[in-house]
Formats: sequence, C-alpha cells, structure tokens
Amino acid sequence: MTRNEFMTRLRRGLSGLAPTTIADIVADHEAHFADAIAAGRTEAEAAAALGDPDRLARELRADAGLKRWEETKSPSNAGAAIVALIGLGAIDIMFLLPLLMGVLGTLFGILVAVVALFVSGGFVFAMGPLTGPPGGALTAFLAGVGLMAGATFLGALLTLATIGIFNAVVWYGRLHFRLLKPAIDQQA
Repeated sequence: MTRNEFMTRLRRGLSGLAPTTIADIVADHEAHFADAIAAGRTEAEAAAALGDPDRLARELRADAGLKRWEETKSPSNAGAAIVALIGLGAIDIMFLLPLLMGVLGTLFGILVAVVALFVSGGFVFAMGPLTGPPGGALTAFLAGVGLMAGATFLGALLTLATIGIFNAVVWYGRLHFRLLKPAIDQQA
C-alpha cells in the first residue's frame, strides 16, 4: 500500500473528528512515512508497520472520544465515547471472537487427530507383527513407524500454526493497549 492510499483511508476513517485533530493525526503518520523512507524502507513497509488504516482510524476515533470525555464530562461526550468503543469492540465480538473460536476448535480437533494417529501407529508397531498381517511382520512394523512419523510431522506443523496464531492474537491485543493504558495508569 502506498502512502497516498494509506492516508486516504485514514482520513476517510477519521471523518467526523475535529479538523485540527485529523490534521495532527495525519501529520504524525506522514512523519512516520518520512522517517521510514529516510531509514531506507519502502512506503509499503512503512504502511505495513502501521497496520490497517481503517482499524487504526477506529482506534484513534475511540481514543479521541475517551479524551473528550476525560476533558469534559458531558452526556454528549459520554455518548460519543461509548459509540466509538462499541464500534471498536463490535468488530472484536461479532467477527473476530467467533473466528478465533472456530480456529481454536479446529486446532483442538487436529490435536486430537494427531494424538489418535500416533497412538494407532504405536499399536500397529507393537501388535502388528504378532497378528500375522498380510505382507508380514516387517510391513506392520514399518506401517506403525510410518504412522507415528506422520503424526509427529503433523504435530510439528500444528505447533507452528499455534505459535503463529498466538503471535497474531498478541499483536492484535497490543493494538488495543493504547486505549487501555490511560485507564491502567490511573488505577496504579
């Protein structure tokens, strides 16, 4: 994504905020692009580091709503802050939470299948030669080793996928930390 595409989507997402606030936010992100280019990175790399501009705009709108509420406690500011947080949280609850639950359920199902495959391989490895299978004892022995090796391979892939998903969830959680940090600091 180019700088212009990023900035266009960011401005569109920030519409409705005060023009000075939009100008400050855009200037900050323009400075980020300028610093990245000065450091030898491309516009696409700088945009990727900032994340999705639509998501960023929703977070910044929620943050601006909370700041207005903290500065001036009025019903309209409270309503604006609530709407902004609901807009940010609606994506999490209605889209990402069911998606994450589906992914976790799939990972658990694959884990059960991997364990079952490994146990089956162990059973074939240990008991196959004693039962006189077609092809002889060596065939049963090798089939058992093959099943256990396949289960080990699938388990390794499952581990890599789980680590990747965990890292993605941590990254996503860090996006929200900017909104939670002021509340955490006030409690400490």
